[in-house]
Amino acid sequence: MGVGRSSSGSALIDVDAFRRISAERLPFAAMMGIEVDAIERDVVRLRVVYAEHLLRPGGTIAGPIMMGLADAALYALVLAQIGPVELAVTTQLSINFLRKPAPGDLIAEARMLKLGKRLAVGEVSIWSEANGPGQAVAHATGTYSIPPPVSGSERSS
Repeated sequence: MGVGRSSSGSALIDVDAFRRISAERLPFAAMMGIEVDAIERDVVRLRVVYAEHLLRPGGTIAGPIMMGLADAALYALVLAQIGPVELAVTTQLSINFLRKPAPGDLIAEARMLKLGKRLAVGEVSIWSEANGPGQAVAHATGTYSIPPPVSGSERSS
């Protein structure tokens, strides 16, 4: 059987499942203060809990933190739609930093643009909780590679 697909309105992983995956396989998520707010089939919401050690000179949250948050949100979204496929990996991530985030938690909301057999393309809006969702601080797009289904036969090139 191939990779699962959520054709109904329900996600193929839930918040608790993604928290377990993060704790076991994504140690950087804890180091960055990433927490899971919501996982639904069509939207995922993650946050970085604000801490002063995340700041860069000039008092803004460091870009790599926002990039990591965007990537983690896309990963959670892909898993919400195909199930817990461990080897789904980032193949492209592009981010635009739009404005300096106000001090506070960063919220990332990811949505799928296209889900194919081998690639998933999504977008992430990031805002500071202190600014509110109408004031995006960054926007990212990314592509994830979905591994082929596991089978007993060799796959064709």
